[in-house]
Amino acid sequence: MEKEFTTTSPDETIARGKEFVASLEAGEVVCLQGDLGAGKTHFVKGMAEGLGIESDDVSSPTFTLINEYDGDKLLYHFDCYRMESPREALEIGAEEYFYGDGVTVIEWPERIEPLIPPEAIWISIEAPDKNTRKFVIRKREP
Repeated sequence: MEKEFTTTSPDETIARGKEFVASLEAGEVVCLQGDLGAGKTHFVKGMAEGLGIESDDVSSPTFTLINEYDGDKLLYHFDCYRMESPREALEIGAEEYFYGDGVTVIEWPERIEPLIPPEAIWISIEAPDKNTRKFVIRKREP
C-alpha cells in the first residue's frame, strides 16, 4: 500500500493528520520520517485532534522521549532523535507501547528500527520548499 499527498500550510498538515488517524486502531504504530522542520509534529497534532486531544497540548517529546495523551484513544508520541541505540528505547519500555492500548507515533524511527513491528505504517515527509510538504504513506508487508 502506498499513498501520497501534499500540503501547503501547517493547518493543512494538521487537517491531514486528523483525517489519517480516523482509520487507525489501538495497537497501530506510525513512523514519521523527515528532516527537522518537515512537519512531523504538526501531523501528530492533527492525529491528536482526531483522537479528541487538544492539539495545543501536543509538543515534540525531544527531551522526555515519550508523551502520552489521553483522548478517545490513547496516543503515545515518541521522539527518538536523541537516542543513540535501540537499547535506549527498550530501557523505557517502548515495545510495551507498540503493542499497547493506544496508537503509537514515532518521530525519527530509523534510530530504533529493529524494534518496530513489521506491520507499522511508515510516512516520509519532504519539504520541497518553505510551505509545501509531500507525504508518502507506506505499509510494509511483513
